[in-house]
Amino acid sequence: MKKNYLVKGCFVTVLLTLVTTLMAEAQESRRRGPGPERESRGFPAHDPVMIKQDSVYYLFTTGNGISVASSTDMENWTRMNPVFSSKPGWITNEVVPGFRGNHLWAPDIACVDGTYYLYYSASAFAKNTSAIGVATNKTLHPSDPDFRWVDHGMVVQSVPNRDFWNAIDPNLIMAGRNEGWLSFGSFWGGLKLVKLAPDLLSLAQPEEWYTIARQPRSFALDDTDPGDGAIEAPFIYRYNEYFYLFVSVDYCCRGLESTYKILVGRSRDVEGPYVDKDGVSLSVGGGSLVADGNEDWAAVGHCSAYTFNGKSYLVFHGYDRKDDGRSKLIIREMKWDNNDWPFIDL
Repeated sequence: MKKNYLVKGCFVTVLLTLVTTLMAEAQESRRRGPGPERESRGFPAHDPVMIKQDSVYYLFTTGNGISVASSTDMENWTRMNPVFSSKPGWITNEVVPGFRGNHLWAPDIACVDGTYYLYYSASAFAKNTSAIGVATNKTLHPSDPDFRWVDHGMVVQSVPNRDFWNAIDPNLIMAGRNEGWLSFGSFWGGLKLVKLAPDLLSLAQPEEWYTIARQPRSFALDDTDPGDGAIEAPFIYRYNEYFYLFVSVDYCCRGLESTYKILVGRSRDVEGPYVDKDGVSLSVGGGSLVADGNEDWAAVGHCSAYTFNGKSYLVFHGYDRKDDGRSKLIIREMKWDNNDWPFIDL
């Protein structure tokens, strides 16, 4: 912690100011507890995912060309160049009608057999004119001579009136060697899981699909309407004997008016069914609460989950009540009760 004080006038006044500041910071530190979340509150982020290579943590978020940041402690983050300096060539008006600029959504990052896979979304707000693409890299260290993002184009696409789901918010889960699955989705008919080909760049053939979670929807609405079944951002995390499916329900992206919250269910099989603590399937609207808004955060959501240094972490964004509802990075250690259900202290 560094403080620069320009001492002018009364030394006692300066000393009292310093003591008061240190006491306030100590109180805040005790309130938030130890760990990386203490300093990450101020870092702007939306739809965060993370990975660790060597001693460096890399953060990927929604942004122009996919925003990237790095850290060695999960506290202090340094902005890096985006993944894409210009819009990927496969994103045309025919593939993603209404897409503008190079603002790409909700990435996911994973390392499989020494290759880094980055899945990302291209869409237009409140439309399922959407598609998920994938890029690969041999390393995440920009100083490495092998550092180069190679885009492989589209993996899956949703088309209005053809598909009752939305191809955004991808997440890769490996259920076994050469057995990759992509979960994704937002609103409409809920969240989907589709099996990938061994190269993880395309869908397996024959195709294998599952609905893994959804919320009740007013089906009188037109099929092109996102509807009121507010669920999105699946993330599947393997812990002990279970696959845990984290989802975000209710509404994001409204600043202080956001109502986002994180729910979870689990299954012994990656295909599901995923059920909550009461045995209710997430595919019929179930889900056990993990995190909700509080006096500091108007709402929280769009989470990812990891094991770093032998501990489980939940990474997500929250709408900061102390900063006009701006979206900030939140990192919390995830703990487990006696029945292996996760919980965090927000």
